[in-house]
Amino acid sequence: MTQGSLIARLPERLQFLVPARFRARHPLVAVVRLSGAIGAMLPLRPGLSIAHLAPVLERAFSLKGARAVALVINSPGGSAAQSHLIFRRVRALAEEKKLPVFAFVEDAAASGGYMIACAADEIFADPSSILGSIGVVSAGFGFDRLIERFGIERRVYTAGEKKAMLDPFQPEDPQDVARLKELQRHIHEVFVDLVRSRRGAKLDETDPDLFSGAFWVGGQAVRLGLADGLGDIRTVLRERFGDEVQLRLVEPPRPPLLGRVLGRRPLGEMTLADPAAMLGALEERAAWARLGL
Repeated sequence: MTQGSLIARLPERLQFLVPARFRARHPLVAVVRLSGAIGAMLPLRPGLSIAHLAPVLERAFSLKGARAVALVINSPGGSAAQSHLIFRRVRALAEEKKLPVFAFVEDAAASGGYMIACAADEIFADPSSILGSIGVVSAGFGFDRLIERFGIERRVYTAGEKKAMLDPFQPEDPQDVARLKELQRHIHEVFVDLVRSRRGAKLDETDPDLFSGAFWVGGQAVRLGLADGLGDIRTVLRERFGDEVQLRLVEPPRPPLLGRVLGRRPLGEMTLADPAAMLGALEERAAWARLGL
């Protein structure tokens, strides 16, 4: 290194002597990761929920000097209510703090995951990401024939004739199914209105499957107006804020050690001794399987 280059870099090397408020600052973007199914799963396998995310979002939008907030989304969906609550909190904070929001989709932003992505001003995806699934699904099991086979008598007492609607241990009632479908229709309308309000004229509503619950990969989603472009968080934000942009990950507090250990157990290591854990893992696995992942 020549003497001239040493002198040229002297101000940079002496930056530590300058009070922090006078130093040159690089653009800063707060990053929040939203990974997993949405809604209550199990105490040791928590899903994404407003209770879990509210403190993280508050910290991200309050990060001193932040120029924007980036949401990194990897979710197959889940609870409609929790998805909507998270969406509303992101929008409220964005408007309050006057910060733009970017969403970056990894494997999937489907169903409730896509609802949350719509809280962003711009959505970016990988060419292999899955987006969409703008619909509502309810799934369950029917055990009435099983308990009949083993001679088990089901006893249910209610005050209110609809209180035991869709009881899995009783034969399916067409009136119950009709009632459920009506509820789903209302939730679907809320979802569709939300997407339209956020994506507006970008949407290609000539596609009859747009709001059918179908999903698409990244490039298709861009053509339909469900996303704004293809790209990863580092590339896109360097293009927007310069090569010196700093990405600051804002994370929730770490759970207790026992929760971290048990929460990581793979499905194959669970036994019939912990059926709740098994069912929770199966529900989450089923949500991903609906996307072919």
